[in-house]
Amino acid sequence: MRPLTAAAARRLKGWAFEWSREAATPGRQVYQLNTVDNPTVMQGLISLEARPDNVFMHLVESANFNKGSGKVYLGVLGNLVAFACRWSFELGYEGFVSFDSKTTLKTHCKKILGAQELGGLGMYLGTSAATILVKKYYPGFIFP
Repeated sequence: MRPLTAAAARRLKGWAFEWSREAATPGRQVYQLNTVDNPTVMQGLISLEARPDNVFMHLVESANFNKGSGKVYLGVLGNLVAFACRWSFELGYEGFVSFDSKTTLKTHCKKILGAQELGGLGMYLGTSAATILVKKYYPGFIFP
């Protein structure tokens, strides 16, 4: 994972979300997921904001070739969200990550990420779910 600069975000093509606007929004940090074998190809993107008691996930998106049944890599979403959870632990927020989900994706978020509902579109990952994701994708991480 590495930060996506505003200049690099402006050059993006073929993504569903407006990542250039996201990267230019104060308080938000956009990160790109790349593989070791091909560090120039973005596998996914995530926009995060540190709030007073949790990390808020504004947007998360897998590259088009990582969507659907013919995806190149499995686990892109889990890896991106695990990064948010890890940052939450580093900030002293005990892994708490919140986000708003599309109604159609709530069940998926519960099943794949261990997310829970806050009400309305709001969802969150608590310490238990965050710990599972971080241990899976960042096995060397030392929890504070």
